[in-house]
Amino acid sequence: MGFFDLFRQPDINQGVEEYRAAPKAILLDVRTPGEYGGGHVPGSRNVPLQQIEKIKSIAENKEVPLFVYCQSGARSRQAVSLLQRMGYVNVNDIGGMSAYRGKVE
Repeated sequence: MGFFDLFRQPDINQGVEEYRAAPKAILLDVRTPGEYGGGHVPGSRNVPLQQIEKIKSIAENKEVPLFVYCQSGARSRQAVSLLQRMGYVNVNDIGGMSAYRGKVE
């Protein structure tokens, strides 16, 4: 990894493709319910960052692949760190909705 790789943002579009290819994966939107209601990636589940502990009701298995996004990438980065501390082992930060080019619900 080079110096400039530290500044590279995750690609939400690639992340959504990886989510769709991963069996039993969960696509997790950590924005507020209002942001989620304003448009989200189809198939995603809304667990706001401030309520991240509620993931336990959606993902009991801590090995299930989690693909996490927010609006810009900042909250998803925080959520990934929190989820890893909670014991989830397959957590992927896919960035921010602001760069998403696919269909929106």
